[in-house]
Amino acid sequence: MKLAKTVVLAVFFIGCATTQRPDGPGTGGSGPSSSPGAKPAVKKELPWLNVPGGRMKTTLFYGPWQCRREFMNGCQRECASEGHTLKGCMWLADLKFDWEGRLVVLPVPVTAGSRYGIYHCCCYYPELSPEDNAAQRKAWSRFRTSFRKAWSEKFGQWPEQAGVSWPGHHIRDLWHGGDPVDPNNIFPAQPDVHEVYNDQYPACYGGKSPWNTVGPNLPYTDN
Repeated sequence: MKLAKTVVLAVFFIGCATTQRPDGPGTGGSGPSSSPGAKPAVKKELPWLNVPGGRMKTTLFYGPWQCRREFMNGCQRECASEGHTLKGCMWLADLKFDWEGRLVVLPVPVTAGSRYGIYHCCCYYPELSPEDNAAQRKAWSRFRTSFRKAWSEKFGQWPEQAGVSWPGHHIRDLWHGGDPVDPNNIFPAQPDVHEVYNDQYPACYGGKSPWNTVGPNLPYTDN
């Protein structure tokens, strides 16, 4: 019984996320072992959030890492379907969901978890003009506060650093046509990590290493 997947999908709405691996029963689950040489990821645990039937905790693990084969293949299909060439793929983050509660039909304590990978396909998209890009950023600025509130209600309090909210990262960046107000295109990024994303996107769109090659299945450790 995939309890974890059922519970998470009821509240999960980030469209560019695909299943990395379903964890087994128990908080954190099992899943495959980390690849040789894997290093601890930048991690952020959010507070427990009450949900129907129990409570849920979201943990964010941040890359970027090279895309695993599954993600790279998905990007090849996505870019081809839109008539674009794939230049690279960036595995941006993993979202891990832990759930605990009680089953209605079998009233016993249950714990479960699921993990989802968020990656970006660097298709050869045309760039916006400076004027259009500025307009997109203004749209995001108007949308930002309400989006953070809605996100917090679904996944836990939007993270802050020294009283300042973390930036929201657009998976498909605005410069290359990303929707500035699509909830499925945005997630909270640790400030230093967000700078790395912004630094590395041009290399990914430029077809440069390491984003143009496939990486390991699990490039990080949880701790």
